[in-house]
Amino acid sequence: MSNDNTVLIVGSVALDSVETPAGRVERALGGAAVYSSVAASFFAPVRLVGVVGEDFPKEHLEFLESRGIDTRGLEVVPDGKTFHWKGAYRDDLNQAETIATELNVFQSFKPKLPEDYRDSQFVFLANIDPDLQLDVLDQVRRPKLTACDTMNFWIAGKKAALLEVLRRVDVAFMNDAEARQLTGESNLNRAANEIHRLGPKYVVVKKGEHGAVMYCDQSMCFTAASYPLFDVVDPTGAGDSFAGGFMGYIARIGEVNETNLRRAVIYGSTLASFDVQDFSLNRFKHLTMKEINGRYEEFRQIVSFEPLQ
Repeated sequence: MSNDNTVLIVGSVALDSVETPAGRVERALGGAAVYSSVAASFFAPVRLVGVVGEDFPKEHLEFLESRGIDTRGLEVVPDGKTFHWKGAYRDDLNQAETIATELNVFQSFKPKLPEDYRDSQFVFLANIDPDLQLDVLDQVRRPKLTACDTMNFWIAGKKAALLEVLRRVDVAFMNDAEARQLTGESNLNRAANEIHRLGPKYVVVKKGEHGAVMYCDQSMCFTAASYPLFDVVDPTGAGDSFAGGFMGYIARIGEVNETNLRRAVIYGSTLASFDVQDFSLNRFKHLTMKEINGRYEEFRQIVSFEPLQ
């Protein structure tokens, strides 16, 4: 596998039990690294690094490999149990209620990159302990673009390590609440500017059903609405699918500039909009590039308008 347009993704691989107003699933395929890897795989080759237990169903591994995802970096712990998250979405589908978290083998996860993984040109550090994200950054060699995601738990408990990660990456993904929590700024534009000062060239703020905003050079350079859906089944993994779609598209094009980054935001939003239409990764299992490009074009039409005469 060539390293030129390969996306290396490191993060959690999980079995999720989820309940929403549309129904429920038990121990379905999940995890930040899985959602982002599958989304990215529609555009570019992907290398996945994570850990699972011996209980990880064979069909899930076969699905990942059917997407062309290189799973040599997925460690299987003998007699171990896979990370299990149990959550529910009630009236507000933007907020998940965590019912139970069983870290299992993920508790002692230490990313081990196969030698050829270290030359991957596009690196996405999914939502994991910032110390582990730093460990991966120490292992890779001269990537073209690096990006990270995070969450409120790490902002509160591992802020110093997270700040070091932000100093070393090119793109920072986080939602609006996390941006405000990290900086102490209530105004989102001020918060994004502050995050820029911490190191990343680009800050992408995910706003759930309200779309996403990208900041470049300490100013807003692009804003995108979310795709208008009438039925949302399961929001789990939407943010990870967004990041995976974003990174996969940039890897496919190979050139990092503002035009391509804008397109990457729309492709990220497009993948997220498909993700939420079914439980787990079920919608991705029969998704086609024709559908993705069709919805991308719908996005473009929705936000298109004529200049003043």
